[in-house]
Parts: sequence; C-alpha cells; structure tokens
Amino acid sequence: QVQLVESGGGLVQAGGSLRLSCAASGSIFKTNAMGWYRQAPGKQRDMVAAITSGGTTTYVDSVKGRFTISRDNAKNTVYLQMTALKPEDTAVYYCNGALVVVAPTGGFYESEYWGQGTQVTVSS
Repeated sequence: QVQLVESGGGLVQAGGSLRLSCAASGSIFKTNAMGWYRQAPGKQRDMVAAITSGGTTTYVDSVKGRFTISRDNAKNTVYLQMTALKPEDTAVYYCNGALVVVAPTGGFYESEYWGQGTQVTVSS
C-alpha cells in the first residue's frame, strides 16, 4: 500500500520554527513532483510550496523567504522548513506527491497521493 506519512507539526510561538517531513512508502519506483498544502478552518486547501524531481521550487508569496522545501530522493522524503512563523500560518498541512508506483501485475503507473495532514499551530 502506497502512502505518504507526515510528521513534525505542533504548537510554536510566533517567530519560531518547525520542520515538517513527509515520507512516501510502499511499492514506489520514483517520486516526481511533491508539495505541501495547508488548510485553515473554514478555508480552502492551498498550495504552500512545491518541488520537482529535479529540485526546482515554487512558493506562495506569503511564505517566500520564510519557508524552504527540500527533498531526499533516496529516502522518498520531502521536507518543509518553516521559520519566522506567524499566527496566520496556523493550519493543517498536507503533503502531496506524484508517485510512480509498481503495479501488482507488473509495470508502472503514476498517481497522486495525499498525506493525512499534520496540525501546525502558531500562537501570538
């Protein structure tokens, strides 16, 4: 069973830092683009940062200069280093990935996967 498992969320004071991790497991051949999304109460889920398999990164304007996305392809893991956190960063953070997986009957296919989410709470 292919899955993405996030860790590293928690409660932090404004100005503090957190590092989120997302590990892909299962019959994975390759991880393509991966990203982090967040959803605050009553709001839609929005992209925060994304990274291609080659390492090209994209950020939403509100986190530029504060958040850094990175990946370890050997470990099928993506990270989100968050610094200078603000109360408005409070949300459930979800990992998203385009994974190439091994089919039960052989061969490969790409599919999109989501993690279960991890809560980040920034107090003022």
